[in-house]
Amino acid sequence: MQKLFAVLIASVLILPSALHAQTYPSRPIRFVISFGPGSASDALARIAGHELYQSLGQPVVVVPKPGADGAISGLEVKRAAADGYTFLFGSNSALAVVTNMRKEPPYDVLKDFTPITYIGDNTFFIVIHPSVPAKTLAELIAHAKAKPNAINYVVGNTYALVSTALFAANNGIQMHAVSYKSEPDAIADLLSGRVHLLNGTATNVLAHVKDGRLRALATTLPERSPLLPDVPSFQEAGQPKFPIGPWFAMVAPAGLPLELVTRMNKEMVAVLGKPSVKEAMLKHGFMPKSSTPEALAAYLKEQHTIWKGALKTAGVEQQ
Repeated sequence: MQKLFAVLIASVLILPSALHAQTYPSRPIRFVISFGPGSASDALARIAGHELYQSLGQPVVVVPKPGADGAISGLEVKRAAADGYTFLFGSNSALAVVTNMRKEPPYDVLKDFTPITYIGDNTFFIVIHPSVPAKTLAELIAHAKAKPNAINYVVGNTYALVSTALFAANNGIQMHAVSYKSEPDAIADLLSGRVHLLNGTATNVLAHVKDGRLRALATTLPERSPLLPDVPSFQEAGQPKFPIGPWFAMVAPAGLPLELVTRMNKEMVAVLGKPSVKEAMLKHGFMPKSSTPEALAAYLKEQHTIWKGALKTAGVEQQ
């Protein structure tokens, strides 16, 4: 009788978790992103979300929470229930920069989130308005030195902020930063010539480069991009490699049950490995690459240190 009672108790304790795993998901899943509609985050999250819907049978809703360098999106996910229905489809902005830029960080990436998987690396191009008399990075640097602060550059995300500041510091030039909530908000001003330079995603600049409304001078990738094969890499243009890079990763609120971590990691690894997903993401200059939750946790810890040093070198002050 005692054995039977022990078995019954164990079954009751295990039942909720087992049932949850079997019925999950039973309603739509949210992908919270740090930038607005039309951004690279939006495009990539929708590509992944569509494929995830095919395998899970539940819609994936992309929820833009732009502003505050990604802090708003991070807080949204931090405060959400750890039930497998809310994830941050986040970039380095929310997951590496916010905690370094704020004197009082709104969250601790390593404590307040559950790592799911790395998602991949993004392609950025340094582009200028045709009114700027430069066809190479060397000519741009010479122009900027001859006319300090004559060039206004777009800050639509933290990678653009820090990478452009590093570029200026490395070359002894002065340019004026103009902040926007996200790249799509800045494109109209860039095309009109109100602002002159952007280190931006392929999602937002590629079409305008191809139709001649913007001029691409380099990609910040270590090698040329197949999207614009005639545009040199940063190193080819005589610049040192940036210590930082633009990337995306997926995390959940802290305390997500292990069975859901395992399930979502498995599903996302399968999604990112699909040829159709790779092809769709590559059109945005994005190179998908998955990981284990443990590998992502180690990467996030490493990136915190790397971005801390980069912000200091770039002269970006804490807020």
